[in-house]
Amino acid sequence: MAEATLTIASKNYGSWSLRGWLICKLAGLDFEEKQAASDDPSTRAELLLLSPSFLVPCLTHNGTKIWDTLAIAEYLNELYPKAGLLPEPRAARARCRSIAGEMHSGFSNLRSALPMTLKAHFPGFKVWAGAQADIDRIVAIWRECLAASGGPHLFGARPCLADAMYAPVCARFVTYDVKLEPRCAAYCRTIVNMPAMQEWIAGAKAEREDLEELDVEF
Repeated sequence: MAEATLTIASKNYGSWSLRGWLICKLAGLDFEEKQAASDDPSTRAELLLLSPSFLVPCLTHNGTKIWDTLAIAEYLNELYPKAGLLPEPRAARARCRSIAGEMHSGFSNLRSALPMTLKAHFPGFKVWAGAQADIDRIVAIWRECLAASGGPHLFGARPCLADAMYAPVCARFVTYDVKLEPRCAAYCRTIVNMPAMQEWIAGAKAEREDLEELDVEF
């Protein structure tokens, strides 16, 4: 029996669920996956961007429930410090937390204009100014991190919390055909091709459609 349970929303649409799931995978946690019903209020809040605070993903471990994505990461980093969720050097840890926090609280224009939908592909998608400003900031973050670490991940050879936080952005960039400079495009491919990401994407493509409201919204 798995030692923990992670409750998630839709794999096709749930960007925060993807982040929490990747964090658990990167930590090496043995967990059982449970998908919340589409009519669950917290699930709909995440998928329809109705609230800045969601109750999914939710990790249950040894009787403790943790539902904020960054809280899940900090909890698992304490349990599995050698897993590398946070970089070892102090300055790199601080920067990792900073850019993870920026994703956690920002980029609202990108979220609303380019919602995660892994089954879709929109070649030549027109990105308007508000979302483009978010994209420019994200690319600047990636550029600086990759230059400092040497890649292929934001903080070096191993994927960490920052990569999990920006993984849904990589998926969005593929879906909406966002043009990137070569180094950032290579980073995006690295993340999308991670075995854990490919596992999630396969699950998303196999998921049945039962959220008609999402099709209208998107």
